[in-house]
Amino acid sequence: MSPEQLLRAEREQTRWRILVTLDAGRPTPVSEHLLLQVLGDIKLSATPASLRRELDYLESRKLIEIERTPYNTWLAELTRLGVDLVEYTVPCEPGIARPVRG
Repeated sequence: MSPEQLLRAEREQTRWRILVTLDAGRPTPVSEHLLLQVLGDIKLSATPASLRRELDYLESRKLIEIERTPYNTWLAELTRLGVDLVEYTVPCEPGIARPVRG
């Protein structure tokens, strides 16, 4: 696997793990600080900037909503579509490394 392919695979895995973490936190929004801790605990390298980039990507796909607080902290929660994606009731388009349900 090339370095570019490895980076892409890690980004897509990070997106999936963000969605799963937000699902576990429902119905309460989850802070970016908690997301960084979870990603670090499962050995995915994420910086605050890279996490925000992936959160922004997921928001643009209408899978999450982000609340940007006055204290420059982001809180994220799943949309209906995001819940459906995590629960395997809708197809997963490319860009997210959702495991095959088996």
